[in-house]
Amino acid sequence: MDAAPVPRLQLSGITKRFPAVVANDGIDLTVMAGEIHAVLGENGAGKSTLVKIVYGVVRPDAGTIRWNGEGVTIDTPAKARALGIGMVFQQFSLFETLTVGENIALALDNSRGGRELDDRIRETSARYGLALDPYRHVHTLSVGERQRVEIVRCLLQSPELLIMDEPTSVLTPAAIGKLFVTLRRLADEGCSILYISHKLDEIRTLCDRATVLRAGKVTGHCDPRRQTNVELARLMIGHDLPHPQHRTASTRGDGLLEVRNLSLAAEDPFGTDLAGIDLSVGGGEIVGIAGVSGNGQKELAAALSGERLADTAGTIVVNGVPAGRLDAAARRALGLCYVPEERDGHGAVPEMSLAENALLTAYGQQLVTGQGLIRKRAVRAFAEATIARFDVKTPGPDATARSLSGGNLQKFIVGREILQGPRVMVAAQPTWGVDIGASAEIRQALIDLRDAGVAVLLVSEELEELFEICDKVAVMAQGRLSPVKSVAETNAAQLGLLMGGSFIAPDGVPAALAPREP
Repeated sequence: MDAAPVPRLQLSGITKRFPAVVANDGIDLTVMAGEIHAVLGENGAGKSTLVKIVYGVVRPDAGTIRWNGEGVTIDTPAKARALGIGMVFQQFSLFETLTVGENIALALDNSRGGRELDDRIRETSARYGLALDPYRHVHTLSVGERQRVEIVRCLLQSPELLIMDEPTSVLTPAAIGKLFVTLRRLADEGCSILYISHKLDEIRTLCDRATVLRAGKVTGHCDPRRQTNVELARLMIGHDLPHPQHRTASTRGDGLLEVRNLSLAAEDPFGTDLAGIDLSVGGGEIVGIAGVSGNGQKELAAALSGERLADTAGTIVVNGVPAGRLDAAARRALGLCYVPEERDGHGAVPEMSLAENALLTAYGQQLVTGQGLIRKRAVRAFAEATIARFDVKTPGPDATARSLSGGNLQKFIVGREILQGPRVMVAAQPTWGVDIGASAEIRQALIDLRDAGVAVLLVSEELEELFEICDKVAVMAQGRLSPVKSVAETNAAQLGLLMGGSFIAPDGVPAALAPREP
């Protein structure tokens, strides 16, 4: 009689405590060779802590780890890599001042980089549809491009166990499809994959088994291929998934946000120049912008928020005031609030408390006296209101931003902006890395803003999200914006063609704006 196969990875009684929270509470998990195993749970359930323990980033307080049947201690990422464990992080671990090639070389033990590694990067990234230039500096990359670096860096290590924490959050549907082909091929070759995602369709399509966590404990196991999205959601959050209530838009006035022929050269040689952007967002409507990461969305958001100034004041109009030459603070005074796509270091300062992070943008909410003194009680009350209103799982306003899970920090950032009562809201990837329940809450909050007469501009690579809550949608490609259409007049296939630049004439002028033949 054949012996039972030995698990590739076996966790027993894994426990990890942090101040005021037990992140993992006696977790058991088994992953077999060649298995794609999902770890499901809402934000703060303990998923990221668990996989960081497997990768040696976090040390458990109790429990054992067996690797191919042998007991092991994994106390550093280097030890994990030596065993054959690779990890793609949800929160990027990249040095911004180094190139793509230099960052990848740092993760490959005994590698000095050089032309040979650069060639491997190009070959691997091209093979898997994750194109990368090894000479680009990381600080010039969009969030989606940085995710590609993380994935390619891990694939180059030829791991026996590949841990993927939200790997597709900022990838396009086409790139996700190519990644899934790669993951299935790796699994067929014997590589085990531990997969974390809030996208239930992905879990059901890709994964063989799933372990469900809630509040740091294992609450169930299932074959996700035999479950519906509703059933998986109920396992994760303990109740039925809320659905945003999207009523027909009723625009309440002229465009509160106007962009008029905006052209802006990128600050770095690898950025995307903006060319002839025209856009109007009226009060009481949500306009969405789709597109493949790296096509100018990052540059457009910077221009709208005031991080980059336009050449002329009238190029950008906020709430009726020419604002193209105004800085971010002046635009906020006009009623513009902004959720950046990168939460760590841009949306929030990781080392600062939530109360201090609230003050960074909400100082106009009577949190500072006329003499420039901070009203500490008011700051704390504002942070507490944000935590309560958006169900942010945290010990309180004194907790550092770094201590929160990615999804809970995102909820705090979105809530901080919404509670300022904006007239115009610009939100870039607001539900990236956020669980399905929290995503629904954030989307509903944006709809509620729209219903209150706010002009909402949503930049997202999630087509499902755009069609769910937007009234109109356009596509960015090569730094240009397609004509805006009602969501009722288009579909995902048409947007996919636009993402490829089908609306841009050979001379670089958007086809809709090119002169017609007489």
